[in-house]
Amino acid sequence: MIKALGYFLEIIRGSIITTRHFVVNMHFHFMKLFRIKTKRKGAVTIQYPEEKREIATRHRSLHRLMTNKDGKPRCVACMLCVTVCPSECIYVEAAEDPDLEVQKYPSTFIIDLSRCCFCGFCVEACPEDAIRMDTGQIEFAEYSREDLIYNLEKLIG
Repeated sequence: MIKALGYFLEIIRGSIITTRHFVVNMHFHFMKLFRIKTKRKGAVTIQYPEEKREIATRHRSLHRLMTNKDGKPRCVACMLCVTVCPSECIYVEAAEDPDLEVQKYPSTFIIDLSRCCFCGFCVEACPEDAIRMDTGQIEFAEYSREDLIYNLEKLIG
């Protein structure tokens, strides 16, 4: 009988704590809804599609290839990004450039985002600063895996 009373008291105590958190969070939610400033930051839900959280500057998001002034990719097909990639999701095929100053250029540059672990090693290894992960795009869900394969045109554009 005493154990049953102890369990019952703990259930009531847990319900009181849960109710208190609910009421306090709803209070701050309504304050934010009516645009009333409070000193508290944090526990208010972000209304996602309409309101987005600010992304840190060091956050690694989708890849992009940098271009020269003439619009050609800055990549010289040195294959360092392919070599350093732990998930082996980058494929680069080199071709000879008719310009004598540039020896090679990537005729094919493919990143398979379904395999990428977003480690940023490819960005760090690139000697030409040709690949970056600073697009700020974090929504890249697709219906098929083929749409997650980014080629040269998708990476530049």
